[in-house]
Amino acid sequence: MSADQMSVGELLAATVPMARTLNLEFLETSAERAVVRLPDQADYHNHVGGPHAGAMFTLAESASGAIVLAAFGEQLSRAVPLAVKAEIAYKKLAKGVVTATATLGRPAAEVVAELDAGGRPEFPVTVAITRDGDGAVTGEMTVVWTLRPNG
Repeated sequence: MSADQMSVGELLAATVPMARTLNLEFLETSAERAVVRLPDQADYHNHVGGPHAGAMFTLAESASGAIVLAAFGEQLSRAVPLAVKAEIAYKKLAKGVVTATATLGRPAAEVVAELDAGGRPEFPVTVAITRDGDGAVTGEMTVVWTLRPNG
């Protein structure tokens, strides 16, 4: 399968070693929302039996990257998406399977218009991390991305 035929989730799983290492499951990848699941895996547990903070960070950052690629994939010939900064808050103990749901914090058309005007747009992606069993929010992350023009 070529990169042109892969879904965003398949492309990320194929090209981002950490996503493969954690066995992340890309459930939904659209320009409106990205949903990524981290299976319950003892090898990635912390000292209290839940997913390690680093695994949860990677899960959320991967969901943010998935929505960025889905929303701005058509811009890749002229700009590279880069994470500028990220902030995460761990809210509740996560146990079992956890899922990250990412949403864009600015309309994609507004970001592209800024790129078209010669700028280097920045935009936030918010991510909620929830327990699959009861839907409790176990973490929240904001990743600020940019589209860096090529050249």
